[in-house]
Amino acid sequence: MPAAPRRTRRRTHALLASAAGLATAAALTAALPADAHESHHRPGRYQDVQLLSFNDLHGNLEPPSGSSGRVTELQPDGTTKTIDAGGVEYLATHLRQARAGHPYSVTAAGGDLVGASPLLSGLFHDEPTVEALNQLDLDVTSVGNHEFDEGARELARLQNGGCHPTDGCAGGQEFEGAYFPYLAANVRDEKTGKPILKPYWVWQKEDVRIGFIGVTLEGTPGIVSADGVKGLTFKDETETINKYAKVLQRQGVQSIVALIHEGGYPASGSYNYDCDSPGAGDGISGPIVDIAKSVTPAVDALVTGHTHQAYVCTVPDPSGRPRTVTSASSFGRLYTDTTLTYDRRTGDIARTAVRSANHVVTRDVPKAPDMTGLISRWNALAAPIGNRPIGYISGDIGNTGTESPMGDLIADAQLAHGRELDPRTSLALMNPGGVRAGLTYAAKGAEGDGVVTYAEGFTVQPFANTVNLQDFTGAQLIQVLKEQVSGANTEAPKILQPSAGLTYTLDLTKSGADRVVTGSIRLNGAPIDPAATYRVATNSFLAGGGDGFPTLGQGTNDLVGSDDLTALEKYLTANSSAADPIAPPKADRITVVG
Repeated sequence: MPAAPRRTRRRTHALLASAAGLATAAALTAALPADAHESHHRPGRYQDVQLLSFNDLHGNLEPPSGSSGRVTELQPDGTTKTIDAGGVEYLATHLRQARAGHPYSVTAAGGDLVGASPLLSGLFHDEPTVEALNQLDLDVTSVGNHEFDEGARELARLQNGGCHPTDGCAGGQEFEGAYFPYLAANVRDEKTGKPILKPYWVWQKEDVRIGFIGVTLEGTPGIVSADGVKGLTFKDETETINKYAKVLQRQGVQSIVALIHEGGYPASGSYNYDCDSPGAGDGISGPIVDIAKSVTPAVDALVTGHTHQAYVCTVPDPSGRPRTVTSASSFGRLYTDTTLTYDRRTGDIARTAVRSANHVVTRDVPKAPDMTGLISRWNALAAPIGNRPIGYISGDIGNTGTESPMGDLIADAQLAHGRELDPRTSLALMNPGGVRAGLTYAAKGAEGDGVVTYAEGFTVQPFANTVNLQDFTGAQLIQVLKEQVSGANTEAPKILQPSAGLTYTLDLTKSGADRVVTGSIRLNGAPIDPAATYRVATNSFLAGGGDGFPTLGQGTNDLVGSDDLTALEKYLTANSSAADPIAPPKADRITVVG
């Protein structure tokens, strides 16, 4: 039975400091004026403040498996290697070691700490993750889009505590909520116009004060189910941050950090890629660049997320001064250690002294015993459900690439479920963002190699979307495929995962909608007839036009089936056995050119 978390905040530090962190602090102190050095009797002008940050944990308390649990490191000779990373038992140890020797230390996050979570957390509405974050001594976080998966009321419960209105108190203990504030400056109640949670928060230690403003991406309604954002409005990120920066300054807070659940894409996939080194290429691209260039110079650093990328870059603010922008990948595989040098005379950050680096949450350190105990307690509650076998596979089924084997398997499962509901169902389409993980052949527990457990299936599809059937004309179907690479998806294409029988060519040498070669689209070998009617299975999120697919919200003759995880479970059970497991799909339905 999970123990009730303590209300008394505490810091649990390791005995030894991080050598890298101490070296950085020493170098910065040496570089500052003589009066920056602290006296035992009175503080000096400058004070180094350690900002530790991470983002997009998504309830991954246990070490993520497969590619989701690895990071890529760039070697001095230009080659790369992969490192196993993640798991809150290790994250806690790394953060505690990093804090040692840093009396001025604050820990912040960039949203999506919960939602789309593995069964261990998702089965209990992410209460285990909030409890873990309390024990990690997280100080503050912005909301992300996934904090709205179950709606604003559930987010308020995660903040304030209380038992779930439907499922009650997990393990018989009342949930106490987050000890840290969730910041939602740009999310407002549609009726009152007021922020649904705190817009900002001020960290203070003695005479040092740093303000934090938290926002999620303005486009959250387009990537969350309609029920999750009902009654809410999402305002522009930059305008909101600039507004509350002025509020903080009027309160005398000159040092400000923005926590932004929006991100970019670095020119390298290595976690230690240096955007600012000679020959580093274009640094980062994507929405965060325009935001960073527009946010008021009063903000001293930006902690970002959402894209699950790793970067530590500088982007010029509106005055042309460089400003640090960071992101720590996802799933607890990295954390960022940033030094903010606070000037006691001005109350502001000495921008030229800001230093930052991403660090791997390696698994070669001791596990934090309190996190091991937390995982064990919740696993005991989840085990009767999670350990149940639902199918068998003959090899790893990955979820990477333009078209992934896991995406194809899910689409096939939804097509099969659709045909149970209506034999006229022609095809199924699955959004790539809804495929949260792959399936690994190696056993995670005592189930045996090749066995797929319910917990593993839950990790792949944790959203509880339903499988919906709709009628579309062939012309609409062609338009849907073109919306993968046009409209809202022009800059960051979202390639739908197709069920067996649907094939076409994606020509990346072209631009916009032309990247989908219309004449190549076939269903079971026959060209799509623009005038014909096709019965299409999607999840309820896509059926509402989510992910930038407005045409999918225009279907007719709707029919709602079971939830998507049930469809996957039924497909695996019906089509696999220990003697005859399912082989990984070849992911050859989309031909990519260029």
